[in-house]
Amino acid sequence: MTTPSGTTNLSAAQAFGAALKRHGITVMFGQSNPPALFLAAADFGIEQITYRTENAGAIMADGYARASGRVPVVTAQNGPAATLLVPGLAEAYKASIPMVALVQDLPRPNRDRNAFQEIDEIALYQGVSKWLRRIDTVERIDDYIDMAFTAAASGRPGPAVLLAPWDLIDEPQAPGSPRTAELGQVPLDRTLADPARIDEAAQLLAEAERPLICAGGGVHSSKAWDELARLQELAGLPVATTTMGKGAVDERHPLSIGVIGYFMGERGMTKFLKPMVEEADVILLVGNRTNQNGTDSWQLFPPGARFIHLDIDGNEVGRNYEALRLVGDAKLTLAALSQALEARDLAARRAGRAALEAQIAEGRAKHEKEARAMLTSEARPIRPERLMAELDALLRDDDIVVADASYASIWVANYLKARRGGQRFLTPRGMAGLGWGLPLAIGAKLAKPEARVFCLTGDGGFAHCWSELETVRRHGLKIVLTVLNNGTLAYQGHAEDVWYGRHTSAIAISPIDHAMIAHACGLNGIRVEEAKDYRPALEEAAASDKTTLIDVITDPRASPPITMYEGKKKD
Repeated sequence: MTTPSGTTNLSAAQAFGAALKRHGITVMFGQSNPPALFLAAADFGIEQITYRTENAGAIMADGYARASGRVPVVTAQNGPAATLLVPGLAEAYKASIPMVALVQDLPRPNRDRNAFQEIDEIALYQGVSKWLRRIDTVERIDDYIDMAFTAAASGRPGPAVLLAPWDLIDEPQAPGSPRTAELGQVPLDRTLADPARIDEAAQLLAEAERPLICAGGGVHSSKAWDELARLQELAGLPVATTTMGKGAVDERHPLSIGVIGYFMGERGMTKFLKPMVEEADVILLVGNRTNQNGTDSWQLFPPGARFIHLDIDGNEVGRNYEALRLVGDAKLTLAALSQALEARDLAARRAGRAALEAQIAEGRAKHEKEARAMLTSEARPIRPERLMAELDALLRDDDIVVADASYASIWVANYLKARRGGQRFLTPRGMAGLGWGLPLAIGAKLAKPEARVFCLTGDGGFAHCWSELETVRRHGLKIVLTVLNNGTLAYQGHAEDVWYGRHTSAIAISPIDHAMIAHACGLNGIRVEEAKDYRPALEEAAASDKTTLIDVITDPRASPPITMYEGKKKD
């Protein structure tokens, strides 16, 4: 048997397998092709994770990356499978999620001859990848694999795509490699922002009357939770997060505001704390893209505020708000910022802390009072807020919560609390595509088999990926899956009603018993029609040794606190 490095009798497929093993790969997402690669990878202890829908592979890899902090590998063959990688790569590209896609290309002699399933894959992936190359010689296998992992894990993380011709992978002999570097961890490198600018930022924060931190998903990518918590505590700074940044800080901390953005309307967890955002005079953005949803269409932050923007990607710094530029790793730079603040007079910051904490406590109390009727509702069909209250009461700080796009992500962001810095709430916020929930949860569970994984999805999103229940069973995974079964594409329908006063016929979904689908796949299925029955179902699911799908009949009129709906929609 060959060894991962330093050998001279490897096949090309084994050379790929050895290189992947060297970078810490233990699982690889993909169907049968390229067959030689999967057969060889097994010789190196790499488990093949297959799926039923070809677009789910990249989504599973995405969930694995977010939960593990490592670079996963997904494969595809040329043709339809290659094209179905695009949605998952697009989400990863926009949301800064690292992965390596190894795509089986046509045999080299067949290029540009209208071969079976031929398509211009270079053009296909150009808009959804951070790095894109084709390898043509077996002598360069380790070079290109290393380049792909380096691109995925360094700087702003993202997807790297390597095209490998089928006949190259099948070559019977490839040179061994003396390389020993392991490049699969994220971040691969850490760089410190300009120290002079760090000092300037410290001075701005020390002198600010109403400072605010808004933390995004980059805090998770950098694993900068402890440094953010230290800065929050040291300078008495209130911290808000974006949806992707949820879990960057303990949301029960007296200086934590919660998730801000376009859902701070009626019954929103941060509705009554919105003045703290709108009146801020210095705003520190950390790993934050300042995108449309996170800024309520760029209307949330006050026009007169001074901005400090810390991000690993210099192109994001100052994109939408002119800012003091801190281009560097969040973990290193936040630590340096705290050190710089320690050298300054923080008496005013400390003196104002009690008032800040009181303001945040009052805002939380007002939210709880406003939302109480929904959080305790016995209504039938069931209110989603009640479900979130029951789930929140059951959560532990090491649990992972995954949500599909659309309303599911907003229910989770608003009504579940992060219990520590670093707790993961995984939501598809790059492209916000439906059908992401269950595949993301599968990837997260594979990355963290010891963690409890709770997944929330609407019936519309779940319809995209029912078949992955078979994947769950085949790989012996345990996930607690709640389907909000309201018989409609609610977000689409509600938005159309607001925009046009009526909605299209496409939003209607036929009545479906999702619990029966779970039973058909050999999993547990529970149907819940009364609010009081959801908590027992959750407890039963959490105690089970296999995946349980809880199909909950929910109110189709229920909508989260989206600001666009204010004064326009009643539920």
